[in-house]
Amino acid sequence: MIPGSAVYHVVEAMAPLYTAAVLGYASVRWLKAFSDEQCAGINHFVALYAVPVLIFHMVSTNDPYHMNERLIAADTLQKAIMLLALTAWAFWSHYRGRRGGGAKDDGAAPPSPIKWVVTNFSVASLPNTIIMGVPLLDGMYGSVSGGLMKQIVVMQFCIWYNVVIFLYEFMAARDSSAKISPVSVAAAAAAGNRDRIGENGGSIHAEGSRHQVVVNIEITEVAAAAAAAASPAAPDSRAAEETAAAAAVAKELTADADANNAKAAEEVPAVPPPAPAQQVPPVMHVVWMAVKKLLQIPNTYASFLGLIWSLMAFKIGFSMPKIVDDSLFVIYTTAVGLSMFASGTFIARQSRFVPCGYTIASLSMVLKFLIGPVIMLLVSLAIGMHGTLLHIAVVQAALPLAVTSFVYAEEYKVHADIMSTGESVLVGALHAHLRNNSYISRSFL
Repeated sequence: MIPGSAVYHVVEAMAPLYTAAVLGYASVRWLKAFSDEQCAGINHFVALYAVPVLIFHMVSTNDPYHMNERLIAADTLQKAIMLLALTAWAFWSHYRGRRGGGAKDDGAAPPSPIKWVVTNFSVASLPNTIIMGVPLLDGMYGSVSGGLMKQIVVMQFCIWYNVVIFLYEFMAARDSSAKISPVSVAAAAAAGNRDRIGENGGSIHAEGSRHQVVVNIEITEVAAAAAAAASPAAPDSRAAEETAAAAAVAKELTADADANNAKAAEEVPAVPPPAPAQQVPPVMHVVWMAVKKLLQIPNTYASFLGLIWSLMAFKIGFSMPKIVDDSLFVIYTTAVGLSMFASGTFIARQSRFVPCGYTIASLSMVLKFLIGPVIMLLVSLAIGMHGTLLHIAVVQAALPLAVTSFVYAEEYKVHADIMSTGESVLVGALHAHLRNNSYISRSFL
């Protein structure tokens, strides 16, 4: 069991972070201090500047030559198994939807399950190792666990968050490509529809035009006769009466002609334009678009530049200049606090405190606190881990969702409600840690 002093240290480390989340919630819900655009701007700053600088700091200060191979192997296997299993489920669900007529009646393709792949993978496999893991595991297993947590988070930043961002960009590129094709199809269909209407109703409109010409000729003849009758020798009153009579006849003939034309137009059969079929863009084209976008994101540069720096710095033996280190410190220290603040503002803008609903929240907790740790336990036993290292591996897998996952979900507008809910289960997480620790201690020692 965790001693009381360790629990106090955990609460002491977590209280400032959740203070930021409560402040963000109060600022939007009660104080009305931020609009939706301003909240999105805060999250965009965190995703574009604060988190990449934090990634570079974490990766560049980690010694890549002294990492625990078994822990890294177990963590990598757990995440790879989860991702492959979710991907297989996505393909199976998509194939079953196509065979079972999953497409809608209007020709639209069934919704892609990739969103749920990313969400479930993030919930089950990307724990909050730095914010919650370090103080919790330090209290349970000593200071050695802090370095192990840093190694896991470095692997997350270098590999797995890039995989998650690639999937986000893949969905965005696929949706943007799919929106372009129906526009051109609809324009062509509208042009063809106009041509078909012209062909079907051409004789009717032509007939109406000939009728209009005849009427105009009759009106002209009546007006000419009235003008001839109104000679200079005739009295003025008689000429005015004949002119008025001619105008009345012309008006009546014009009204009859308009009524006939309107009736002819109503008889034209209405040909509705065909519904444009949704064209699926080529997969390789979408993948290439997602890769190009991924190479432009600061997170990718931050992770690989930090890895290159750590490989050189720990091999040769030099450190970051103080002016550069202090400049980075000013930015990356804002990442965690502003991320929690953005999470609070998001929850405040929802209609209920648990935005995704209690059912999905419960399933997410099962995925986070049961399925993820069980897979980590199995792969850790398979590669021969035991003792304290096995405890650390399983307990860190049961940590709540990383706040960085919410930042990316909110940035790409993909199930941010589930991600924000995953950050507000501190009490349940602590109980899960206690139960996992007791179970492992009784069973594998």
